[in-house]
Amino acid sequence: MIPCLFGSFFILQPTHSFPHAPFSGHRRRRNAVHRFIFSQRLRRPPVMDKVFNKLRNLDAYPKVNEDFYNRTLAGGVVTVVSAAVMLFLFFSELSLYLYTVTESKLLVDTSRGDTLHINFDVTFPAVRCSILSLDAMDISGEQHLDIRHNIVKKRIDANGNVIEERKDGIGAPKIERPLQKHGGRLGHDEKYCGSCFGAEESDEHCCNSCEEVREAYRKKGWAMTNMDLIDQCQREGYVQRVKDEEGEGCNLQGSLEVNKVAGNFHFATGKSFLQSAIFLADLLALQDNHYNISHRINKLSFGHHFPGLVNPLDGVKWVQGPAHGMYQYFIKVVPTIYTDIRGRVIHSNQYSVTEHFKSSELGVAVPGVFFFYDISPIKVNFKEEHIPFLHFLTNICAIIGGVFTVAGIIDSSIYYGQRTIKRKMELGKFT
Repeated sequence: MIPCLFGSFFILQPTHSFPHAPFSGHRRRRNAVHRFIFSQRLRRPPVMDKVFNKLRNLDAYPKVNEDFYNRTLAGGVVTVVSAAVMLFLFFSELSLYLYTVTESKLLVDTSRGDTLHINFDVTFPAVRCSILSLDAMDISGEQHLDIRHNIVKKRIDANGNVIEERKDGIGAPKIERPLQKHGGRLGHDEKYCGSCFGAEESDEHCCNSCEEVREAYRKKGWAMTNMDLIDQCQREGYVQRVKDEEGEGCNLQGSLEVNKVAGNFHFATGKSFLQSAIFLADLLALQDNHYNISHRINKLSFGHHFPGLVNPLDGVKWVQGPAHGMYQYFIKVVPTIYTDIRGRVIHSNQYSVTEHFKSSELGVAVPGVFFFYDISPIKVNFKEEHIPFLHFLTNICAIIGGVFTVAGIIDSSIYYGQRTIKRKMELGKFT
């Protein structure tokens, strides 16, 4: 049989069908020439042979003829287990590479003149909304008494259900024919000017509502002893409203914007006033000053939320015992900057807290819940990042090399251990 070329196909046919092939000799000569040229190309100079021999001697991975391989069952088991471990570690490393990691860094906080945003949601199950107020002050001397803006009060019943929801301090009831400052009733042709009951700042000073009377008393540093004697409070139904809310609780939600310095804010029973640079509370005479300040902090945060933020006071509940007094939280605020993988920056704060109850039996203790906060000089910088590809590649190589080496040690130990035991059994030394 000789090959015969037709187009691009080789067809094998018997040699006797071409007894006198006219080009067979020429084809053989051409093939011989090609083999000679190819052999000349593969022939290397002696210098190159020496270089290649030296490189061959440096081979750290000598090859073994397959005829000398000895495959064992234990080796197969070790190989399968090693491959499974490699795959598991590879996919674990791949998942870390595909997902972001958060790096943290501590820096000195050099910011100045910033403000601190406080979000709160606190429930008092045994304190009515009409006598609950929010005050704030800081070490710079700034004071905010009876804060009403950005605050929502919700009256709740004994079961925690909302009875009424309103923004605090919005609107005032109208008073028909109120008592004038001079003692008579308001006439049709008169302009109303209510009495401040001795707390007037000037002869022209008027107090036209119960709240204005209370404010005038606070400025003087006086406490209102009997609300029933105040005409404005009677006509606005303030005293009756307080009595109607007996047995109810109150939920306060809102936010504060304060200076970024140490200070405190507190929820107190009654309205606060300043006397001799000390905060006191205008406790209503119609109520006992032993209030139950049991409370639940649904939410308390300093700034915006960011991924991974944990507020330790969220969901904290405290129930008052037999003693009455003030409950204090001492908070350390840590400024925090969070940068996500897209480069979006969130300025916020974390905090830690300790608690303390001050009984009224040990001294002056205004019934209420007080939050004392201080600002840390160190800020935390969180940044989302991807693991660099070179780190990923290095870890993969380490996984493969480490598992392969350990598997080789285990396989060799098993193999030589079996051989030793078998040899001793053949010699009768192993019982």
